[in-house]
Amino acid sequence: MEPQIYKHTEDHVRELFHTMADSDLLFHNLHHTETVVQRAKEIAAHYELSEKDMQVLFIAAWFHDTGYLYMGAPRHEEKGVELAKQFLTAQGADDDMIQDVETAIMSTRYPRHPSNLVSRILCDADTYHFGTKEFKETNKKVFEELQRKEGNIDKLEWKQRAIEFLEAHEYYTPYCLNLLEEKKEANIEKMKNKTRKKEDAEHHPGEHLTLADKNLPTKGIQTMLRLTSSNHLELSEMADHKANILISVNSIIISVILGVLFRKLQDEPYLTLPSIIFLTVSVATIVIAILATRPKISEGTFTDEDVINRKTNLLFFGNFHKASFEQYNEAMRRMMRDPNYLYGSLIKDIYQLAVVLGRKYRLIRLAYNIFMFGIVISVLSFAIAIFFFKHEAVAAPAANGFPL
Repeated sequence: MEPQIYKHTEDHVRELFHTMADSDLLFHNLHHTETVVQRAKEIAAHYELSEKDMQVLFIAAWFHDTGYLYMGAPRHEEKGVELAKQFLTAQGADDDMIQDVETAIMSTRYPRHPSNLVSRILCDADTYHFGTKEFKETNKKVFEELQRKEGNIDKLEWKQRAIEFLEAHEYYTPYCLNLLEEKKEANIEKMKNKTRKKEDAEHHPGEHLTLADKNLPTKGIQTMLRLTSSNHLELSEMADHKANILISVNSIIISVILGVLFRKLQDEPYLTLPSIIFLTVSVATIVIAILATRPKISEGTFTDEDVINRKTNLLFFGNFHKASFEQYNEAMRRMMRDPNYLYGSLIKDIYQLAVVLGRKYRLIRLAYNIFMFGIVISVLSFAIAIFFFKHEAVAAPAANGFPL
């Protein structure tokens, strides 16, 4: 493309913001776009980009938020791509250039998955302010803009959403990660402290917690989660032990029935039905005990989107045993940077243990009931058979040997 493309792009986008000026855009306005362009140049200076990549980055940075001039947040990226395509077509850009600009703009849409260096630079330029002292002011402008666009929004709820958003956010270039991550974490902590104070003021007016007091609930929660998880594991081991007892005992009973008792059935046929009842009870007990201890393994894979949306529990091996170490390592590090995700996974892990325990104990209780009542019925059937039919079985041969 012609060298004047930089000047043409800047003039065109400035004209768009002037023509379609919206006083409600307190954050996603021309000033934000200019800032993103400058940040993109700053980040790109640390990497060896080709001239084409620099053009793609420059054009995408100028157009990435132009969609806000025509519509709300949910689909503004698509509108920005449409406006960029119209401009680039008029400038005589080739299809590859247009596609690269589209890819870069769409990479800023959440959840973000930048696929190349240009996209990663643009994403970091767009959220550069997360790791600066200007974040407090920019966050306030975003909130006020949403208030104007979407109506009344609860401020405390907005802050909680903003905290979750920031904790899930990540910088994709080493330059921004080293430069901005520490300040971003500090900004998150400040928001959390203000949110806690606001909640405390609403629920406990007049009460003030010291720093030591604030640390107590966290330690208490950690201890509670650890003890609860440990108790569940011990209960699971007890359930497996009970199931193994049933399997061992009934295996011995089956061996005795098949090895000893069945040999006498030809001579003492009246014991056939009690033996069958006894054998059926033992087999049923073993089958149910095995079902109680039989492990169930899930697919063993997860996607980046599952991690971003906190849909997978990385603390349970069944969810990641087929994933690569690199994928699991990156996902775990993301989770460790997100306390809500981490504690949520611990809670989910305890709940899943409880679900498994509930199934185990229901099956083991059923197995014990079958074994208990089955033993009683079997013993009674043996007693009845011996008491009522043994004399008949003995008398029958005597009658055959000494006919009257």
